[in-house]
Amino acid sequence: QVQLVESGGGLVQAGGSLRLSCRFSGRGFGAYSMHWFRQPPGKERTFVAGISTGGKQTLYQDSEKGRFTTSRDNAKHTLYLQINSLQTKDTAVYYCAGRRMPIATTENGMQFWGKGTLVTVSS
Repeated sequence: QVQLVESGGGLVQAGGSLRLSCRFSGRGFGAYSMHWFRQPPGKERTFVAGISTGGKQTLYQDSEKGRFTTSRDNAKHTLYLQINSLQTKDTAVYYCAGRRMPIATTENGMQFWGKGTLVTVSS
């Protein structure tokens, strides 16, 4: 059974940086494309970033290109999201998700989800 556990969230001042992690438990991490989504308070969950099984291909939400970097370490079964120049609009619960298909920018086909980690950016 696959489980995802996010970590690394917290309270940070605007302009700072955070690195979120998503630890995968189970078999076959390297067979899944992995993704980050976020849900700001009172808003819908939206796509942030995705990475292919081998890590060579990445996709990002257009508006956040340059500030967000996703990576993965298949040996450690871990997905990462580096967020730089944090802004108050980045305040959200960040979720990781995976699917045994090519990376995508929607929730369609995601087979498993973590419970999320909260990022709060203060001004």
